[in-house]
Amino acid sequence: MAGGIPVTTSRRRALAGESGWKGLVRNRKIFAIAVFASLGGLLYGYNQGVFSGVLGMYDFDSRMASVVNDPTKKGWFVSILELGAWFGVLTTGYFADKLSRKYTIELSVVVFCVGVIVQTAAQGPQSIYGGRFITGLGIGSLSAVVPLYNAELAPPEVRGSLVALQQLAITFGIMISFWIDYGTNFIGGSGSTQSEAAWRIPLALQLVPALILGAGILFMPFSPRWLINQGRDDEALAVLSKARCLPSESELVQIEFLEIKAQYLFEKEISAVNFPDYQDDSFGSNAKLAFYSYLSLLINPTLFRRIMVGTLTMFFQQWTGVNAILYYAPSIFQNLGLTGNTTDLLATGVVGIAMFLATIPAVIYVDQVGRKPVLVSGAFLMGACHLIVAVLVGLYHDSWPSHVAAGWAACALVWVFAMGFGYSWGPCAWVIVAEIFPLSVRSKGLSIAASSNWMNNFIVGQVTPTMIAHLGFGTFIFFGVFSLLGGFFIMFFVPETKGVTLEEMEEVFGVTGQNLAVEDAQRLDAIHRRIGLVTDEAPFEVEGKFDE
Repeated sequence: MAGGIPVTTSRRRALAGESGWKGLVRNRKIFAIAVFASLGGLLYGYNQGVFSGVLGMYDFDSRMASVVNDPTKKGWFVSILELGAWFGVLTTGYFADKLSRKYTIELSVVVFCVGVIVQTAAQGPQSIYGGRFITGLGIGSLSAVVPLYNAELAPPEVRGSLVALQQLAITFGIMISFWIDYGTNFIGGSGSTQSEAAWRIPLALQLVPALILGAGILFMPFSPRWLINQGRDDEALAVLSKARCLPSESELVQIEFLEIKAQYLFEKEISAVNFPDYQDDSFGSNAKLAFYSYLSLLINPTLFRRIMVGTLTMFFQQWTGVNAILYYAPSIFQNLGLTGNTTDLLATGVVGIAMFLATIPAVIYVDQVGRKPVLVSGAFLMGACHLIVAVLVGLYHDSWPSHVAAGWAACALVWVFAMGFGYSWGPCAWVIVAEIFPLSVRSKGLSIAASSNWMNNFIVGQVTPTMIAHLGFGTFIFFGVFSLLGGFFIMFFVPETKGVTLEEMEEVFGVTGQNLAVEDAQRLDAIHRRIGLVTDEAPFEVEGKFDE
């Protein structure tokens, strides 16, 4: 941008309000959007945590004994939701572009609710299997489209806080699901007199935030980015005006509108340059565009390295064993010497609290400390916890009653593990994969990384019961080793991305052939100049440029 005045980075920042939490509080409508976004995260987190407590309830185990007592079938019981979520993530992009982000959220909520109703009314294992798969389709789609919708609707200065609030909501959902399980476990008694309501209620309660989300989205605006993609520029400008509580002709609203317009034109030009033969908007051409866009991520060496960093980061995030803890915590605590399902659920509830509290400083300080120190320290802490627990289980697994202190020490280490994940790999893994791709392929790279997350989540849920049954303390050694490997992977193969611009990211990952990030920046700069976002004149009196 040599010689030009970058209105995007100077004038808008001068006009915009404060960023972060202060910006959310100051702007009531944007804060309402952030709270609304948190419903999607709350739903995601609650769904992750609720089934672990249900699996330990007497009435549920009695009705589903043929599955619960078989480690392989029990693994499918849990992991089939992740398999559904994997399919849901892969289909989200198509529906979000065709139906809009808003109506894709509505569709996902409907699918999610159908799955929850099937589970809640289940009389046998088949309904749980089917219901969890359908629920997974909805939750997988929601995990992608809700943050996308809110990020596109929110102004740049509060997007970071929206991500932070979303992550807090996920851990909050996990936490409250554990404690709801603990409370409903007493309905009718925790033993043979237990009522079926003990497990049906926590499953049914998923409908509450889902219905609020589904009803609320109908009153929310369309994404301005999607409206511009559809050629509905006037509607997009009106949406931005209402979100900002400013008139549509105000300079700040005009700048933000043109930024979105520039991004749309940029993507159109990238597509036309790379795939000139598939621009007729037919179904066949669109399918080929999607295929070749993804193929480019595998053919270009520097992009392929980023794909490997993104997918392996998500691989190691799941193989720290975090979801093994979340899904099977009561069983794990029982194996650590705690007796009675009430005590198991109580210890599980502490996992949720520990993870939630540890996430709070993470989302505040990650931009100051950096990604690598947080991820490496978290990996080593989690690995140490796993290995020490393995030693304790190996020594006392057949004599816990006479070694109560050792059992509680092992439980405490599981809680420390949850804190280690909460401040490190929980939020920071997603930060890494969001930063490493050039603008022109960012959404595609993120979709591959997200699919890696859900697929590995599925595999962990599938194999954990068998590992616990046959490996014993070896299960903790396994996850401990993978946690340490994750730390070494970050240490030696993942560059620090804190404070690195898009243009500099190409240098960080090594330039191979063409510098895609620089080319993207040059093309975007040309678009900015064409529509008036960058000018060679002084930045005052810019309002007139926006009327062109």
